Amino acid sequence: MKPTIYDVAKEAGVSIATVSMVINNTGRISTKTRKKVLKVMDELKYYPSAAASTLTGKSTRTLGLLMPNIANPFYSELARSMEDRADELGYSVIVCSTDYKEEREQKYISLFLRKQVDGFIITSGFNSVDLIKELVDQQIPIILVAYNISKFSLDTVSVDDYTGGYQATAYLAELGHQRIAVITETVQSSVERVRGYRNALQDYQLAYDDELCLETSATVANGAKVTEEFLDLKEPPTAIFAFNDILAIGAMEAVRKRGLSIPEDISIIGFDDTPLASYSNPPLTTMAQPLEDIGYQAIDLIVAEIEGAKRTSQRIMLPAKLVVRKSTGGPLKKTR
Repeated sequence: MKPTIYDVAKEAGVSIATVSMVINNTGRISTKTRKKVLKVMDELKYYPSAAASTLTGKSTRTLGLLMPNIANPFYSELARSMEDRADELGYSVIVCSTDYKEEREQKYISLFLRKQVDGFIITSGFNSVDLIKELVDQQIPIILVAYNISKFSLDTVSVDDYTGGYQATAYLAELGHQRIAVITETVQSSVERVRGYRNALQDYQLAYDDELCLETSATVANGAKVTEEFLDLKEPPTAIFAFNDILAIGAMEAVRKRGLSIPEDISIIGFDDTPLASYSNPPLTTMAQPLEDIGYQAIDLIVAEIEGAKRTSQRIMLPAKLVVRKSTGGPLKKTR
């Protein structure tokens, strides 16, 4: 059974009124007592219902946003668009980076619940599905961004990763590349992008090679490391499709260190179209995600749910767009 406020009071050795004052941050409660009550709440996994607070007019008009790495330009641009739209609607956004760690996910979920945020925005890279189930069970408004959990009927906003993966690969194939490598990322979106990549290879009658499909986490150093492995192959690729711009920048660094030219020796394409893409040398060809649109639609959906304006869940999928710059071209010679 779910713990109640009575269970918290009994375990902490305080009155129900004291627990209520801690929850609502009212009254004169000593720091020692407050910490004790909060500790018991965490241990018992007791969280006041954000939904109930809304119904009684106690909305905090605050949203909790969980991202794996706010330092990643993709997530920082996405967070900014959400903050802008939330502000227009009279809401504030608390942003926390989980660094892909489950202990931090649990820590920040607990923090948001104590703050009584009105709703949760959870992006790709979130690992603790059981925590999301707990929120769903408490009927707390949730929206998933660039992330989907099929067993839950939740609002989602994402880009069409399959078509994005297909279009990037098809573009390179049409340029004449036959050895196209991919650097995938350890997030859910990579699954659909790989599917698009493989189907494009098949449609252009190009062979799939396990050696040309490697997974890593999104850092410049990792992008460079994987690219070094590609370049050391007996038959290196003539093009690399990185599943985000950070990995693509790392690939470009590794190629330059080998004394090779981009795109004359090897073409590189990224994904996201963050500011990094425009300012790289050469400017990076990439699949642009409509980050502002994603952020705005996510906020509109979560606010509509909080304010009771919608009842059924929605799955919104937006298109990615190929942005051609100077990092791609036809394969003029073999890369060595």
